[in-house]
Amino acid sequence: MNPPGLDLAALHRFFGQRVPDYGGRLDAQRIAGGKSNLTYRLRDGVHDWVLRRPPLGTLTPSAHDMAREYRVVAALGPTRVPVAPAVLLCEDTSVLGVPFAVTAFVHGRVIQSAEDAARLGPDEQRQCGFELIDRLCQLHAIDPSSVGLDNFGRAEGYLERQIRRWLEQWERVHTRDLPEPVELAGRLRLALPARSARSIVHGDYRLDNVILAPDTIEVAAIVDWEMCTLGDPLADLGLALVYWDPLTEPVLGVKHIRRGENSFPAAEDLVARYSRQSGRELADLDFYVALGFFKLAVIAEGIHQRYRAGLTVGDGFATTGDAVLPLLHAGLARLST
Repeated sequence: MNPPGLDLAALHRFFGQRVPDYGGRLDAQRIAGGKSNLTYRLRDGVHDWVLRRPPLGTLTPSAHDMAREYRVVAALGPTRVPVAPAVLLCEDTSVLGVPFAVTAFVHGRVIQSAEDAARLGPDEQRQCGFELIDRLCQLHAIDPSSVGLDNFGRAEGYLERQIRRWLEQWERVHTRDLPEPVELAGRLRLALPARSARSIVHGDYRLDNVILAPDTIEVAAIVDWEMCTLGDPLADLGLALVYWDPLTEPVLGVKHIRRGENSFPAAEDLVARYSRQSGRELADLDFYVALGFFKLAVIAEGIHQRYRAGLTVGDGFATTGDAVLPLLHAGLARLST
């Protein structure tokens, strides 16, 4: 039986032609968690892979670019940044109707919810937060030209483009008329930092976009690179701090890891860790966090739009739209003075 978004017969023919030592049969299971690109685990009895493809329905410009996602994973493979081994990219839409990418399956643990987090001890919870930040610093320390990504994006003007792009995206996907997106975009323009650094930016960096090793609190792989580009590294930190806030719970669709008593580091401890590990100054941090709230609010509205249209696959989408206004208000509060 085909999972939504996959044609196993077409994949079987494609793997038989393109994948060495293919076992001759293919089983697929959707991996829950992401709210944008669809992710599946594929097995042939010998190999274990992950396939990523765009969501169902009409795609927005520049989003869900499988070739970009695959290219950065392949480029980072030889570095110390932990990624899943790249296997193949298919841009021939005659196979599944959309491009898709395949990597090796990375065994480990994904901490998505408070229930997952509760399985960690207090020391492990604290270590988990700092490990997340340490791997982000490791990514931001990579010279893009050293891995063939010097033309992966235009770092110059990145922050201005982010504000413009997410406001334009709001206009494309919004299901209601709200003044807050325009107001927040205006405040962000006024608060633009005078200088902006350049690095590889993940674009959606958060705890459930990393796979922890099975038995240690170490990141085995950073996943979901669909929004990766060259830009200001502090945009990654700002968005990571947004996701660290339980306010994002309706977007994640599960109980937030920091709900209730636990030993995860506070946001200010993550900031101090990043500053110490990266050596970067964080004087304009409020701007980057506000930008993260803006970006996530627009992403949440886009997910809400697809949910209303019946184009989402799986559970956890019903509450996403509830997060939009609180996220916008949190961004405005960051730039209120």
